[in-house]
This record gives sequence, structure tokens and C-alpha cells, in this order.
Amino acid sequence: MGEDGAVTSAPQRPDRPAPATTRLIATDLDGTLLHDDKSVSPRTVAALAAAEEAGVEVFFVTGRPARWMDVVSDHVHGHGLAICANGAAVVDLHAGREFVLVRGLPRSAALTVVRALRTAAPGTSFAVELTTGIHYEPEYPPFFLDPGATVATAEKLLHEDPPGSAAPVLKLLAHHPQLAPDEFLALARSAAGEYASITRSSPTALLEISGHGVSKASTLALCCAERGIAPQDVVAFGDMPNDVEMLTWAGTSYAMGNAHPDVIAAASGRTVDNNDDGVAVVIEQILAARLAR
Repeated sequence: MGEDGAVTSAPQRPDRPAPATTRLIATDLDGTLLHDDKSVSPRTVAALAAAEEAGVEVFFVTGRPARWMDVVSDHVHGHGLAICANGAAVVDLHAGREFVLVRGLPRSAALTVVRALRTAAPGTSFAVELTTGIHYEPEYPPFFLDPGATVATAEKLLHEDPPGSAAPVLKLLAHHPQLAPDEFLALARSAAGEYASITRSSPTALLEISGHGVSKASTLALCCAERGIAPQDVVAFGDMPNDVEMLTWAGTSYAMGNAHPDVIAAASGRTVDNNDDGVAVVIEQILAARLAR
């Protein structure tokens, strides 16, 4: 659906070709690479392997924490790296999901955001994602209740004594039971956007809050700089607001056929939806164009 409420129909095929000179593919997972049942299709598996075989690096860039990466661990090839938690972590999936880089959310900033959202949106509940796992407030509705999770107020979960002694905070999650998702996002950015990066990827009113300046785009840019890869050599894919910065940064970007209106506006092109293997379709076109050169 478009921003004016009009239905924006999904394309039947990608609406622009990706460059044959592509050196790196950066793709979101949920709603993008994965089907709605969270599977990776045989067509997509083959496309990812063919890209790596052709010398095109593939980076999974996701809001998921490292512990939820099993679904694609077998499909990370040469470098073994994935960008998780909306850019807060780079993990090596070949080395047991070892953290290679952590760009944490300072606990003082997280506490400031908690206070601001409790005032601006009463009824908000929080979860705290650490490098060691996730912990919740009693009112927070988790997707998966980790057996080792601590249940306590956000203020208690974020307390550390002495300072610097606890595991890094990757992101703060905020849930509201009544607000519309985009309304909650706009309100939170207005109330606390100066303290942290605030985005969303869920269809519910669930916000993901990272360190100020931390995003999929900024961490992907660091990984590309290490490899001497310029933005114009990157093709990116996404479907939700947490992908907007990455799609804007990449030289060529595709909103999925099922994408949020803000993603469609940010991307330079559009492909078919995730259940029709929109990422694989574009990869196949890239590889065909490389062979035709």
C-alpha cells in the first residue's frame, strides 16, 4: 500500500537491471531472502552459491541476533560473515557465530531512551538484547522465550556495577500494545531520536533501538571499506524500514514486491516478492550479464 493509501501492486519482474560489475550483494533475510515460512528456496540456495562461485560476495544483513542465524548458516560461503542486530554486530558463522565486531548501545543512552518512551508512550514495554542473549520486562511479549532470559524492569536489566563489567547491549526493543507501528516509530524518533538509532522490521508496534549512528548501512559500509568495495559496486535488497539506510547507501537497491512504502521510496528499483524469490531473480540477471560481457 502506498503512502497515500493507494495499493501499490507488486511487480511481475525486476523493474531495472543490476550492473554486471556488481562486487557485493547485501540482502536482508525476513521478508526478503526468506520465504514467509522462513525457508530458503532451492532457487535461492543455487543463486547464492553461483554468486560466490563468480566472485560476487554475499552478505546477509539482518535485524536478527546471531543466535537466530541457523536458517542461513549453511549458505554463507567464503568470508563466513553476517551483519546482525541491524548493524550492531558482525559475526563469523563459520566460527560458531563468533563476534568479529560489536557496535553496542551505551547503557546510559538506553536508559535515556527508556525514560523518554515511558513518558511519550505510556504502556511501552522493553527487552534488552545483549551479546549473551535477550532479557525482558514482565509485560513484553517475546517472539521466543529464551530459557535463560531474566525477567525484570528495563532499568534493572540495564544496570551494571561496576560500569563496563556487563555484556554489551546490542539493541533495546520497545513494544506498544495499542499504537500503530509507523505511528509508534515516528513518536519514538521524535522523543528519543537524538540519543539512539530507532527503526522497525516487525509488522507489529515493535521498535529496534541501536547505538546512535549504528545501522545496517553504516556497518555494511565498514565491511565494504575493508574490502575496497565502493557503494556503486553493491546491490542491496530489503523490505522494511530498518533496510532504508542500506538501500539508500548502495549503488543499486531493490525493494521487494512485498515491501513497506518507505522502502519502495528509498530503493532505486523493485523486484518480485520474497515468496517468488525476488533476490534470486536479480542475482541470476547479474550473473547472466557478467557472462555476456
